[in-house]
Amino acid sequence: MKIDIIGAGPAGLHFASLMKRLNPRHEITIHERGPRSATWGFGVVFSDQALDFLRTDDNELFEYLRPHMESWSDLTINHNGTSVPIAGNGYAAIGRLQMLSLLYQHVERLGVTIRFDTEITSLAQLKGADLILAANGASSWVREENRDKFATTTDIRPNKFMWCGSTMPFDTLSLSFHETGTGVFCAHHYRYTPAMSTFLIEVTDETWKRTGFDRMSNDEAMRHCEKVFARELGGHPILSNNSYWRNFPVIWNGRWHFDNVVLMGDALRPAHFSIGSGTRMAMLDAVALCNAFRETDDDVPAALARFRELRMPVMKKIWDAANRSMRWYEEMDKLVPTQNAIEFAYDYMTRTGRISHAKVREIDPRLAAAYESQHPEVLDAPGA
Repeated sequence: MKIDIIGAGPAGLHFASLMKRLNPRHEITIHERGPRSATWGFGVVFSDQALDFLRTDDNELFEYLRPHMESWSDLTINHNGTSVPIAGNGYAAIGRLQMLSLLYQHVERLGVTIRFDTEITSLAQLKGADLILAANGASSWVREENRDKFATTTDIRPNKFMWCGSTMPFDTLSLSFHETGTGVFCAHHYRYTPAMSTFLIEVTDETWKRTGFDRMSNDEAMRHCEKVFARELGGHPILSNNSYWRNFPVIWNGRWHFDNVVLMGDALRPAHFSIGSGTRMAMLDAVALCNAFRETDDDVPAALARFRELRMPVMKKIWDAANRSMRWYEEMDKLVPTQNAIEFAYDYMTRTGRISHAKVREIDPRLAAAYESQHPEVLDAPGA
């Protein structure tokens, strides 16, 4: 089978790896518009649960990537300078470019061809392919040029975010919230090497406007945020890698393929960064599509239909949770001033509706007990 993949991100690379090992005779080419040695962003984070999925679905790749990751066993919520550590939340992180570079080497050893600095702008350029995989990100031109065929809907959310980095090596995955005179500022930050961290800044649209970010350059905005998060940064700078203010797009596709063209990863459905599952979801897409081809003996129409059947139930649960988490952040201007540090950390843990009080008690008994002391009525709730 001749397979052309648009985009050398985790979804396309993982699918290429799985399919080449499934059948070495597959002719697989990945077309990547960027250079081999550069990418946007900083680190990629995985929960322990996500790593467990990777270990189960592709232990060879898990063993290959795991030694290159930073890891920690808890989460920290910083609420106006008060830190609340939360146990039972293991994570690992790796630099995005390092992860991609390792995946490039991995698939090339298997016989996959990657064509860097090659921009595909029309599906006609891939004439003769048995399968065209559009794994070219949230702004996928394949999806946007075929919105009717994919039944695409897009909801641009109001919060502004800027994906930055810092030389401050944070001890844990942390979320820092600070009230300022113009509104609440949030930073999502974690180290991905011993000397580098991701530092993602998020504010509501109202805070963004009141602060005057619409009149600042991106560099001026980062210098302003260094002052807001001076406690967390400890004198370290906020760094840019094509960093600019963006709005998150909630994208849904009623159909996942047409003809021999299929969407995967962020092109199919971005997952809000607040649950740290975007890369995991992209790679699980790859696993499901490969399994669909295995089940259907490389029957493309049957495999593409089966892909949606296999992937939809689990994917939809995570996507819905990500959207509930996203909307929680859209309320942070109201939440941070009205809750103390324990209440806020507890609210964060239960924000998606997937974690009950009993589950909080199981994950972190100290946080549950602290919240119970302030809100004893929670003990009367069903399932508590």
